[in-house]
Amino acid sequence: MPVLTGAEPFRHEGGEVGVLLCHGFTGSPQSLRPWAGYLAERGLTVSLPLLPGHGTRWEDMQITGWQDWYAEVDRELRALRERCAHVFVAGLSMGGALALRLAAKHGDAITGIVVVNPANKVHGLSAYALPVARHLVRTTKGIASDIAKEGAAELGYDRVPLHAAHSLRNFFRMLDGELPQVTQPLLVLRSPQDHVVPPADPARILSRVSSLDVTEVLLEHSYHVATLDNDADRIFEESYAFVGRLAPSVGKEGTAQGG
Repeated sequence: MPVLTGAEPFRHEGGEVGVLLCHGFTGSPQSLRPWAGYLAERGLTVSLPLLPGHGTRWEDMQITGWQDWYAEVDRELRALRERCAHVFVAGLSMGGALALRLAAKHGDAITGIVVVNPANKVHGLSAYALPVARHLVRTTKGIASDIAKEGAAELGYDRVPLHAAHSLRNFFRMLDGELPQVTQPLLVLRSPQDHVVPPADPARILSRVSSLDVTEVLLEHSYHVATLDNDADRIFEESYAFVGRLAPSVGKEGTAQGG
């Protein structure tokens, strides 16, 4: 299936500091494209892959699972490591969870982590029914485009494939046990008004990681897809400042290496 217009992956060759951006469940790179562009314009090397099964039609996602999504970002991370002195991982929602697992598994190879409204659990009674329900019902209603800003929209599926949701639930449960292995500096940006991921998820993540350098920023004017919402500029600026603090060469080489 052809990739939906706007859902294409994005890559930019910049300087020696790289950032890997991971999009969310049933979403696409479109939700993080302005963020990727902001970092690229400032001279960073940026990778924003399209996760398998995403960005086309929900039927394609039905036959994928967390192993496929994680393998894609793991591959991109390894490619960035080959050409960058410092690599940061970042993500929105499930993408934040993927970034945290990369951090748990790759240790010192990752300089820092930025997560926006990171997810930690599939909530509700439906979560417990998934092992059986996925064999009886193919999909449930979508979760895309939870945005406060007038006129803004996320390019994501209008249905959630239950086989994929079941895999996501298993991924979250596994990652929860791995969070204590996360030791890198961590920036968490979260929306108090989020209709997809409740405050309990980022709170759980913050309580489980072993990072000593932790910053939490509240996005008061945004819903779940905050990267396309009223606080988008705040996310871009805070993340760039975070990268600059941990990789001081950023900014010195920015304009020369950009393009």
